[in-house]
Amino acid sequence: MDVSLILKIAGVGVLVSVASAILNKSGRDEQAMLVTVAGIIVVMLMLVGEIGTLFETVESVFGF
Repeated sequence: MDVSLILKIAGVGVLVSVASAILNKSGRDEQAMLVTVAGIIVVMLMLVGEIGTLFETVESVFGF
């Protein structure tokens, strides 16, 4: 695992929180919620590859 993945996730979190705060202040609560959900989906998609690598490593270690 690389440190760049952690920095990317942190960057997405900062951008989503700023966008959500701005939308909440302007009274667009529904859009703020959608931005938050979209941020979670983006982070999950970033993690899918790493989870696949983890399963391959566990499979190779235990010889399944």
